[in-house]
Amino acid sequence: MSAAPPPDAPAGNFLRSIIENDLARGTYAGRAWRGRPGSAADHAGAPVDAARIRTRFPPEPNGYLHVGHAKSVCLNFGLARDFGGVCHMRFDDTNPEKEEQEYVDGILDAVRWLGFSWDALGSTHLYFASDYFDFMYAAAEHLIGAGHAYVDEQSAEEMRANRGTLTEAGRDSPYRDRPAAESLERFREMRDGRHAEGSMVLRARIDMASPNINLRDPAIYRIRRAAHHRTGDKWCVYPMYAYAHPIEDALERITHSICTLEFEDQRPFYDWVLERLADGGLLARPLPHQHEFARLNLTYVITSKRRLKQLVDEGIVSGWDDPRMPTLVGLRRRGYTPDAIRLFCDRIGVAKADSWIDYATLEIALRDDLDPKVPRAMAVLDPVRLIISNYPENASEQCTAPRHPHRPELGERRFRFARELWIERDDFSAQPPKGYHRLFPGNLVRLRYGYVVRCTGCDTDANGRVTAVFAEYMPDSKSGTPGSAGYKTKGVITWLAAADALAAEVRLYDRLFTDPQPDAGGRDFKASLNPASLRTIAAWIEPTLDGCAPDEKFQFERHGYFVADRRDHRPDRAVFNRIVALKDSYPR
Repeated sequence: MSAAPPPDAPAGNFLRSIIENDLARGTYAGRAWRGRPGSAADHAGAPVDAARIRTRFPPEPNGYLHVGHAKSVCLNFGLARDFGGVCHMRFDDTNPEKEEQEYVDGILDAVRWLGFSWDALGSTHLYFASDYFDFMYAAAEHLIGAGHAYVDEQSAEEMRANRGTLTEAGRDSPYRDRPAAESLERFREMRDGRHAEGSMVLRARIDMASPNINLRDPAIYRIRRAAHHRTGDKWCVYPMYAYAHPIEDALERITHSICTLEFEDQRPFYDWVLERLADGGLLARPLPHQHEFARLNLTYVITSKRRLKQLVDEGIVSGWDDPRMPTLVGLRRRGYTPDAIRLFCDRIGVAKADSWIDYATLEIALRDDLDPKVPRAMAVLDPVRLIISNYPENASEQCTAPRHPHRPELGERRFRFARELWIERDDFSAQPPKGYHRLFPGNLVRLRYGYVVRCTGCDTDANGRVTAVFAEYMPDSKSGTPGSAGYKTKGVITWLAAADALAAEVRLYDRLFTDPQPDAGGRDFKASLNPASLRTIAAWIEPTLDGCAPDEKFQFERHGYFVADRRDHRPDRAVFNRIVALKDSYPR
């Protein structure tokens, strides 16, 4: 698989400037690469790395990727592509209690769907943090022996109380100065399963008075009696993410470790770990450098994996791929395209400061991608019968329309015109408001690709609901014939022949939340769930859509863009999801 094509002119940003400067200075020139991740000894004497830079996309496999992750995917893979480098696909699987193979498979599929590949320079760069557990453990023993780490047997509550606050220094653990040999013995006992979960941790020995709380002797190993999705029961001690992350980067010879802003305060610890292990000869220089950028904050969306999982577990949505979800599997099922998501990520750019992006920006990118590509079709979503009283009862004739108004190479579509048609209910009004140009008694309207008709009246039921509309057609007014130019109408409506149309289930999706920031300030995000986020209707669609495949996309004229549902659409059951309306009508 090849990487996604670059945009015509990649937008400049501070990360590109950093990389350009590093390349100009030769910051990472001469960096060795033995063809796979390894320690300083492994890379010693290896050839110079053919990749000018190395980046990585490092998700934890504890959920499905969402639209926020797409920004990181496009950024890391895109920078590697544009600067002649390699982006590693790496799973940070250091937390066995929440990680599953299902999520690994889903993440790999999502990255491929976005159009990116971890195959480069003749190798596959798919890695797992769990591949490095042996090295991480050995590195921890080195830190103990060098006086940089110790086993702490305080309770979690005691450690929390002694950590201090933003304005008060922390207090040293009573175990902080225990002999290295004693800490090493305890650590090996932890590894061998001789101590209870939570009874002790291995901590880095840094500075309990540091103004950066992340440097107040952070935990780097804890006991977890849980089977790992790849290593099984081999380990009962697992590294903390903040300790594992820099080691993974260094073993993989990453040059630019690109993280979101919440990791900025962790960068001093990132550097602390790398420097001490490099000084000890375990990791090769030059070392990676961490750079932070603002994560994607999108209105009307939540991206917390815990909260997304809650939506799934409580049945509020139908699954991770529910088209209302911001997950990539959900967006894909909704009908979003990888091109649209990449275009969106390119347009919003990369910044150093957090900000909110209006969801309409994503929808604009989607429309801009779909409009020149997808074929057109007619559909009637809220049908009422239109009877052409002066058209022969058993007659019908063919009408034609372009599959795309600006792409003649796509050809034409054909459908029938007959006496009884389906039209949209709101295309008729017995008592029209001012400015109404569709069907009302006495008014002329063009049936798109068909005839001009004059409305003559309607039938209603006992409740006053219209059950049928009546009209007469003008025989010389058919679209595409010389006579059609003789009729001037202000209204054009879509229609389908009742005997010709196909029944379809149409799902009208809207935003899942009514609040632009549903979980801001600790609010209950479920309080702003949109009760109208899904409306399922029985509709009629153009017969040319018979036999279309799941994931095929169309513009239903006047209604918006729709996709055949990738899970439920079948030859005997047409199911279409609304991807997005033709225009943004959401209140501002």
